[in-house]
Amino acid sequence: MAAGSVIAVIPARYASSRLPGKPVREIGGVPMVVRVWRSVARARGIARVIVATDDERIAAVVREAGGEAMMTSERHPSGTDRVAEVAHRARAAIYVNVQGDLPFIDPADLDALVAPMKADRRLPMATLATPIVDDGEWNNPNVVKVVCGARGDALYFSRASIPFARAGGRPHQALRHIGVYAYRRNFLFKFASLLPGVLEGVEMLEQLRALESGYPIRVVTSVAPSLEVDTAEDLARAESFARAAMSGEIKGGQAQQD
Repeated sequence: MAAGSVIAVIPARYASSRLPGKPVREIGGVPMVVRVWRSVARARGIARVIVATDDERIAAVVREAGGEAMMTSERHPSGTDRVAEVAHRARAAIYVNVQGDLPFIDPADLDALVAPMKADRRLPMATLATPIVDDGEWNNPNVVKVVCGARGDALYFSRASIPFARAGGRPHQALRHIGVYAYRRNFLFKFASLLPGVLEGVEMLEQLRALESGYPIRVVTSVAPSLEVDTAEDLARAESFARAAMSGEIKGGQAQQD
C-alpha cells in the first residue's frame, strides 16, 4: 500500500448475546455483513475493504458476494484487537474500523472521517457522531453520547444523557456516537496494547481507554444518521427501511432515524 493509503476493516463475530448470527442475518434478502461491505466499498478514500472474522460461515458469505474476508483469532476480546491483527498482515497508513451492524452506513461519512486524519498527521484517532433528535435516544443508556471541546475533540463518552441541561429538556448540542473509528497505524497498535481504563470499566465503552490515557479523539459529524442493528427489533426496523428503499419510498440508500 502507498503512503497515506486507507484500509477499512469490518470485524464480524458470529456470536452475539442479543442477536446470534447477526452478521449473516438478512436484510432485504442480503446478509447484513454484505450490506456493510458494499457501503464501505463505495467510499472514495478507502483503497481496500476487509471483513475480519473468526467464523467460516461469515467468510463464506462475504466471499460469495465478491468481498475479501480474512480469518482472525478467536481469542480477541474486542473488534479493535481484530483490526490490529489485520493491520499486522495488511499495511496501510490509516485503518477504519467499521462495525458490522451498520448496514446503511453512508460512504460519504467514511470519507469525512478519514479527512482530518489525512490533514493532520499528529491526530491519532477519529470517530463519528450525529445529532440526537429524539428524546427516546437521549434517555436510552444503550445510546452512547459524546461531548466535544472547541476543536472538535471528544471530552467524554457516556451512556448517561450528556451534556445535562440544568434548565431541563434535551440540549441542541446532544450528539449520539456512531461506532466507526479511524486509527493511524502506529496508534492502533498502541491502543490495542493499553490496559483497560477505570472509566472504560464503569461505562463499558472501549473508546474511553484512549481519553483516560491522554490521547485525543477527533469527532466528525456524520452526513446522515445510520441505523445500528443490535436487537431483533432493530433488525425489523432495518428490514422495513430496506423494503421502503427498494420500493422507491426512500431516496438514496441511507437510513434516517425516526
